[in-house]
Amino acid sequence: MNVLIINGSPRGTKSNSLKLTESFVQGMEESTPVHTETLTVSQLSIKPCLGCFHCWKETPGKCCISDDMTMVIEKILAADVVIYSFPLYYYGLPSPLKALIDRQLPMVLPFMNEGDHSGSHPSRYSTSDKRYVLISTCGFYTAKGNYEAIDAQFTHHLGKDNYESIYCGQGELFSVPELKNRTDEYREVVRAAGREFADSRVSRETRDLLNQMLYPRDVFEHMANASWGVEPLNQDSKQEKSDQAVTFTRQMAALYQKNSWKGKDLVLEMHYTDEDISVQLIMGKDDCQVLTQNFKPYTTRITTPLSVWMQIAKGEIDGQTALMKHLYQVDGDFQLLIHWDDYMGLSSKSQVHQTAPVKKSNMTLMLLPWFPLWFTGFYHPVFGGILTIIISAAIPFFFFRYLPTRFDVFSGFSAALLGLLAITGFPPLYLIPISYLLFGLMWTVTVFIKIPLSAHYSMYGFGGERALNIPLFIKTNRILTACWGVLYLFTTLWTYLFLNFNYRLPVTILNTSLPFLLGFFTKWFQKWYPAHYASIK
Repeated sequence: MNVLIINGSPRGTKSNSLKLTESFVQGMEESTPVHTETLTVSQLSIKPCLGCFHCWKETPGKCCISDDMTMVIEKILAADVVIYSFPLYYYGLPSPLKALIDRQLPMVLPFMNEGDHSGSHPSRYSTSDKRYVLISTCGFYTAKGNYEAIDAQFTHHLGKDNYESIYCGQGELFSVPELKNRTDEYREVVRAAGREFADSRVSRETRDLLNQMLYPRDVFEHMANASWGVEPLNQDSKQEKSDQAVTFTRQMAALYQKNSWKGKDLVLEMHYTDEDISVQLIMGKDDCQVLTQNFKPYTTRITTPLSVWMQIAKGEIDGQTALMKHLYQVDGDFQLLIHWDDYMGLSSKSQVHQTAPVKKSNMTLMLLPWFPLWFTGFYHPVFGGILTIIISAAIPFFFFRYLPTRFDVFSGFSAALLGLLAITGFPPLYLIPISYLLFGLMWTVTVFIKIPLSAHYSMYGFGGERALNIPLFIKTNRILTACWGVLYLFTTLWTYLFLNFNYRLPVTILNTSLPFLLGFFTKWFQKWYPAHYASIK
């Protein structure tokens, strides 16, 4: 399939519309072999039409002007698919592209189409198998209501049902690296449209996704207004020097999700060390205000070079990796940074992808098989063994609701085996310490692998599976996993010693209270350690 892209943007290869066109063609290539050629109108020599009708009378099908338009017509005729890629300029086409379309007059006959309500002219060439696509971005918050002139022109030019169109508002966002996650999602939908177009036509479902806005109107307009950097500010000399920092912070504030407000305003202070300026974001119930003076006491303060934070926003540097390298520091409430995407990153899953509920792991499934041995094995080994086997056998049924881990499987299998030993009369003096030993080894071994045990269960409070790629989260959980492993390895020793002297009640109290206390420590450490690490200069 021969595809001709007519890039009508004066920006050439930097065109936002061309980005979408490239995604569309990539989708086509996934369905069928495609040979693509791009004509950049701004690089061609195409003069305006003279309206002389020389191409109809003296030299039928040939324009009297000698320029690149002759080549353009040849390539249009040779193409199976012609894609017009262009931005919307004043509700119409960019003038160079309009000139190219005007100069297609030699491609039609001078005679009127009989019965055509608008009195249009028939094509000089057979174009019944040719297909057309219009791909365009505009600077409005929505494409709806802004492309009537374009549709009217191309309906006359190509026929009402002879072209597909993809019109996207908020087009400038495709050039903003900080918003790449969202714009890439939209480009994936455009790619899907290309796949469908190569096979037949773009589906209704895909078109509905294409028609959705990248961001809500108020968010986009705040970002657009902030991008100019000309808001009315009471600027002193320092603020004038740091205009880039203020503008960047205003754009960041535009992404604030007001539904993340928990009943109390948060004050985020950004101190940009390379610009020597501080800017505050007041994250309130209805909006996020930006202050450059008259500051309030902050709840969270991030000290960073502006260059580093901009690189993080663009995805050039991973934010957590930068924190581990102490490229910036955080003082105050660290939870804001942990839940950053909840406050400053619009989730578009509801807009683009409707996903099934995600199953989560549950640490109770890992702990439950051991409890009968630990709490009844001292006194009623056979009953404890039977109960252990029953619980272990029931664990797999919970996997329909919860995400299983290897530790759930190991615990169920190991506890069931020990339960069988208890039923057969294996001495509790050895059986109970062995159970603690196996449990402690399971924790300890994972300290030395990529993902420590506790991380598999605690990640859902820190963004889900993406937390597994956060170095500070892994380091925190590695320390906690080591603490739990050491506790249960030592529990093995004193349990054996206490049972050897028949001190059952003291060892029961000790083995119950210490994990309870370590659980409190774990909750505290999960918040304290990341905040402490982030505040280190």
